[in-house]
Amino acid sequence: MKKPTISMIVAMDENRGIGYQGKIPWHIKEDLLRFKHLTLGKTVIMGRKTFESVLGYYQKSGRPIPERNHIIITRDRNYQSPLENSFVVDSIEKAIRLAKRIEEKEVFISGGAQTFAQGIKYADKLYLTIVDGEFKTDTVFPEYKHIFKKKIFEEKKEAEDYRFRFVELMK
Repeated sequence: MKKPTISMIVAMDENRGIGYQGKIPWHIKEDLLRFKHLTLGKTVIMGRKTFESVLGYYQKSGRPIPERNHIIITRDRNYQSPLENSFVVDSIEKAIRLAKRIEEKEVFISGGAQTFAQGIKYADKLYLTIVDGEFKTDTVFPEYKHIFKKKIFEEKKEAEDYRFRFVELMK
């Protein structure tokens, strides 16, 4: 079996800010749709807090969570996910090993900050949404430009009073 690509997917401002008080500081529908499209049917690794915020978003919207495998990283040994096709592990290393066993194509690491910081060394590819401007943030994505040097895609966008760009980078 071919080993899957390990990718990270993140939206950030120009200073690598990704969150404030547990929430994303902007709401860009096109970015959310891109995330859904890229991760649909794949395996997604995320920390417990990020997972719970995704659950909350879908519960509020009344829409079902898209079909994908979820691997949740938490130190809480008793944590149980309410979703089918989800797994709970206690480290990024265990999450990566499990993902490689259950995913053939592409694994996505989708946050939060601690999961990004621990997982960046495993990633082959980076999907960025870079929102123009600086926002009030208390959470940042790790420095990445020295690791991901090969730009394979960039598209500038404008929607909902935001200017942003989709960028894909490889090691």
